[in-house]
Amino acid sequence: MPNLTATAIAHPNIAFIKYWGNRDDALRLPVNGSLSMNLDNLYTRTRVTFNPDLPADSLTINGKAARGPALIRVIEILDLVRQQAGQTGRAAVVSSNNFPIGAGIASSAAAFAALALSASTAAGLELSEQDLSRLARRGSGSACRSIPGGFVEWQMGDSEADSFAFSIAPAAHWPLVDCVAVVSQVHKVTGSSEGHGLAASSPLQNARVGDAPRRLNLCRQAILTKDFAAFAEVVELDCNMMHAVMQTSSPALLYWQPGTLAVMQAVTAWRTAGQTVCYTIDAGPNVHVLCPADAAQQVQSKLAEIAGVEKVLIAGVGGPARLEI
Repeated sequence: MPNLTATAIAHPNIAFIKYWGNRDDALRLPVNGSLSMNLDNLYTRTRVTFNPDLPADSLTINGKAARGPALIRVIEILDLVRQQAGQTGRAAVVSSNNFPIGAGIASSAAAFAALALSASTAAGLELSEQDLSRLARRGSGSACRSIPGGFVEWQMGDSEADSFAFSIAPAAHWPLVDCVAVVSQVHKVTGSSEGHGLAASSPLQNARVGDAPRRLNLCRQAILTKDFAAFAEVVELDCNMMHAVMQTSSPALLYWQPGTLAVMQAVTAWRTAGQTVCYTIDAGPNVHVLCPADAAQQVQSKLAEIAGVEKVLIAGVGGPARLEI
């Protein structure tokens, strides 16, 4: 059997309505639906090569061999692909990112979306967008949202078969920009996968989940009508609710650093003064500051002046995962 190879590129996504907690950890089925947008200037590029002469699967991330949990998660996806394709060849997986990994910028979402597309293509499968989304979800829940383009909703579904993501609006629908205030590039001690398992230990999780459909509807409507004021209100509420769950889980997860809080307070003050801006934070210390595209340069400059901000990454609304020809 000849070598089979494919390369894919996928973007991380920033969740406006958050995914935190599973009802099935093995299948990564969420306890609530979520909404996000892909980030166009940030990406993961992954090449998968199936080679019958390889003794085992291998993983290289940013030029370094990866083992342990990272490799195990990749092998699980490769096994699903091999099962569907009816083959047994081992694979060499080479992945690289142009943004910090493991720091709350959805690196696993981009990585497993790129892996799902490159591995399935290399194995000769022609999966639909829904099937690719479901496959990516098995590696990292939020990865299912990095398969479609633009503004994306992940429906929680009733089962494994209908828990996938789809686009509610294309990238060109609303020119929002995410100014990512990077306050730390250090790999976080507790990853999202572990954090999801702690969510149910918080006395606040049931309230967060119970109100999620309402917030989801408000956010979806705000995106479709391009209503930034309504969008800002529900996005910050949802972010603060998720972090309240994290901070009251057992053990408690406190991802914020002094720079995180400084950015949050600055953004709140800017909006009070009339700036069209809001924040959201994933499972990490870095703050995603959302604004219209025409305000991005000003917001970027103001963020760079805040003590504790190392740099500011800029990303508009990104497209779907794609093959690199």
